[in-house]
Parts: sequence; structure tokens; C-alpha cells
Amino acid sequence: MARGEFAARKLRRVRKTNRKLEKAWKRKAEGLKEKYDPLEGAPQARGLVIKKEGKEQKQPHSGIVKCVRVQLIKNGKKVSAHVPRDKAITKVDEHDEVTIEGLGGSQRGQMGSIPGVRYRVVQVNGVSLEELRTGRKEKPKR
Repeated sequence: MARGEFAARKLRRVRKTNRKLEKAWKRKAEGLKEKYDPLEGAPQARGLVIKKEGKEQKQPHSGIVKCVRVQLIKNGKKVSAHVPRDKAITKVDEHDEVTIEGLGGSQRGQMGSIPGVRYRVVQVNGVSLEELRTGRKEKPKR
């Protein structure tokens, strides 16, 4: 590698060509998030609950994670979303409109031992899931 007094041009050129080896830079440069993300780059999305399901956790954990299958309104894609906290799944019914957001796993993926689930439910019919769960608010009738 050039280390001389006048090597700045070569150093800059080599850095530029090797930048595409960095995963994060390449994903951003090629717009892969917007291309393959069901939310199309948005932080949240609304969708309709198709069915409620329980997913078994990956090794070494055991237990059933409560999830819902959601069809997004904006593009019709179907994704699985985790319903967080105790007894929250009872407040979500089929055909409810839910708002989902990313789970926050590293590199835009699943979090922990939940297999293939990358989103979580935040609101049900426009009301916060946490307020429904604690009993502060009631779910509006549709």
C-alpha cells in the first residue's frame, strides 16, 4: 500500500473501490432495504390480521411465542408480527387493523429466538396495545 508523501490520490481510490466490500454500505448504495423490505423503507405499516398463531422458539429456549399473520394494506404482502407482553394476544382478533413496526434485531432481521418474525404489533384498531392490555382503554367496535 502506498505510504508516501504524495500517496493521497491512490489511497483515496483504493478506499473507494473497497467500499463495496462493506455490507452496510453496499446495501445502502444499491437500495436493497427499499427493494425487499415489505414496509418499503417506512418505520411502521398498517395491515389486517389474517390469523393468530403460536410459534415455537428456537433452541435452546422453549415456549410458544404468540404471533399474528398480517396482510399489509399498502402492498398486500403478508408478514408475521409478534404480539409482545403477557395476555396481549387476547386483545387482537382476526380482521382487526393493526399497526406493526420492526422488532429491532441486528441487521434488519429477527430478534433472539423467534423464528422468521421481524415485526411487532404496536396498535390495534388505532389504540395502543399496551393501553388495551393494561385496561386503560377499550378496543373500539368496528
